Amino acid sequence: MTNSIPSEIIDQIENIVGSKGCLTDPADLTPYNKEQRGYFVSKAELVLRPANTIEVSKIVTICSVAGIPIVPQGGNTGLAGGAVAGPGEVILNLSRLNQIRIVDPINDTISIDAGCTLSQVQAAALEVDRFFPLSLASEGSCQIGGNLSSNAGGNAVLRYGNARELTLGLEVVLPDGRIWNGLRGLRKDNTGYDLKHLFLGAEGTLGIITGAVCRLFPVARESETAFVAIDTVKSSTRLLGLAREYAGETVTAFELLSRRALEFVLKDVETLRDPLSAPHDWYVLLEFSTARKESELRETVEEILSAGFESNFIVDGVIAESGNQRQELWHLREAVSDAQKAEGGSLKHDISVPISSVPEFIEQACAAVESEIPGIRPVVFGHVGDGNVHFNLSQPVGSEREAFLARRNEIGEIVHGIAASMGGSISAEHGVGLLKKDELPLFKSDIEMELMRKLKHCLDPNSLMNPGKVV
Repeated sequence: MTNSIPSEIIDQIENIVGSKGCLTDPADLTPYNKEQRGYFVSKAELVLRPANTIEVSKIVTICSVAGIPIVPQGGNTGLAGGAVAGPGEVILNLSRLNQIRIVDPINDTISIDAGCTLSQVQAAALEVDRFFPLSLASEGSCQIGGNLSSNAGGNAVLRYGNARELTLGLEVVLPDGRIWNGLRGLRKDNTGYDLKHLFLGAEGTLGIITGAVCRLFPVARESETAFVAIDTVKSSTRLLGLAREYAGETVTAFELLSRRALEFVLKDVETLRDPLSAPHDWYVLLEFSTARKESELRETVEEILSAGFESNFIVDGVIAESGNQRQELWHLREAVSDAQKAEGGSLKHDISVPISSVPEFIEQACAAVESEIPGIRPVVFGHVGDGNVHFNLSQPVGSEREAFLARRNEIGEIVHGIAASMGGSISAEHGVGLLKKDELPLFKSDIEMELMRKLKHCLDPNSLMNPGKVV
């Protein structure tokens, strides 16, 4: 039994979820208390694993009456400390809520439990010849409830939008245990406040998402993937404009990659090779797709690259000739974060700025951190098509890891200050959690913070839903 949760409460909950849904053994708790980046120490002494929405509701009701804080958790892949539990807090893990409820290919919607993994949702869509476009490196383990609670972005935001834009309806257990059923697959519903947006991106601080209705799209019949080198980072936005001019909405992904990021991946993943014959400072991974057959998409991509070569800002490039080559090109991009681990301590920043400001942000931020810490190694990559830059910083070669990580807040203020000066955000898709909670008031107006706190108090007056996160 735990030290801080009353035994009678545990007994009540175990009667609801059974022994496999009520974990107290320290060995069983370890995976749920793990924090991905190692920045925080989670201290939950009780992990609950309900099997359905009714069980979630009953648990929340009991905890609400007893005044026990709840930390909702999905696949525990978050990068902002949003699923970290403090002393006396209960982790409510939703992995057993993993049913595909309804797939409606005529309405182009899928109704799902919050504990479904992202790859499970993608697969269920493909079974009816539809496409669910949310795509993340962690899609095999991250869960849709966490994706929606953090308003996840991913590689296809440029064309399809982020999690908020892919969601039509929600089912939410409120802080007092009541269930709000907003599972409506409607594109148009002008009957007052759109309540689902309160919970999308709220990181479980206003209620627990237990189900969702999400949008589906036609499956791509043709796709083309290109990996190109550009002369300067400023040419990335120029290439994006050219791609959109020639290919319109078929531009599905547009990913920027620095040479250092590519070198880390090639060093870490021995099976991968540099797709180009010579090194360059900056690369762009482009993907185009269409539901049309015989669309001449290949010819369009070749025209884009030819125009870039003629204008001298594309300096080299390759178009994937097979599905395997396409996967290898994407692996170069998706393996960056893992490859950084072998290079020592890393300070990671997930910012967004207007697309037109992306090159300026990168140039200013690199100069600022290099001035502050000589030898620091910026590892820059991200979704330029939606203005989201992952500005990661690896420690200088030969430096002390802990000493470098200890400067996290100092460097974060510099990087985030530059983003804010350009009208940007300090969190594009990873969320606020514990990691950026204290910084948030520095970059949001007093009115915004006041409104957020009022919403939190209105829906969760006792601050039992994921306390200490966001606000």
